[in-house]
Amino acid sequence: MPDKEKDINVEVNAGEDEVKAEENFDTEAENAKAENAEAEKAEDASSKKETRKEKKEKKKEEKEKKDKKDEQIEELKDRVTRQMAEFENFRKRTEKEKSQMFEVGVKTMVEKILPVVDNFERGLAQVPEDKKNDSFVEGMNMIYKQMMTAFDEIGVKSIEAVGKEFDPNLHNAVMHVDDDTLPENSIVEEFQKGYIYHDQVVRHSMVKVAN
Repeated sequence: MPDKEKDINVEVNAGEDEVKAEENFDTEAENAKAENAEAEKAEDASSKKETRKEKKEKKKEEKEKKDKKDEQIEELKDRVTRQMAEFENFRKRTEKEKSQMFEVGVKTMVEKILPVVDNFERGLAQVPEDKKNDSFVEGMNMIYKQMMTAFDEIGVKSIEAVGKEFDPNLHNAVMHVDDDTLPENSIVEEFQKGYIYHDQVVRHSMVKVAN
């Protein structure tokens, strides 16, 4: 009997040891599982952190690229604006130079034609009264009027003189006369007509002035 009880005790102890071993195994398995879960959680957190960092860096790179692109666009816009302003200044300057050259050309041409106009006026002034209705005289008078009309159309006009106050910008005094009956510094006679082209004097009037 004692040997039988002893065997039973051994079997019971062995069973208990087996149970304890299983419990320890389960505990270790659960611990391992928990550790794995923590490791996975930490890895996942680390992965998310890396992803956020990568996104942040990517966003920063895109912003830098965009800033550089915007700078290049602004630089090109500024360059185009300056070139357009330079071209506009060049165009205005060229137009002004062309206009000045044209005016100088017209003025020079008028200066060369004025002696012809003077001769027409002298010739017509010498025609006797009884010859003024001759066809030749009428033809000469028509040509003279046509020339004066052309002058007026291009902006050439004669300078008013007789009865006006002497203006050194318009008149050239070649004679003076003392006459108390006339206003001082007034023009009493014109020897040669003066002409202006727009606001430029082509030829001063040659006049006699009262003192």
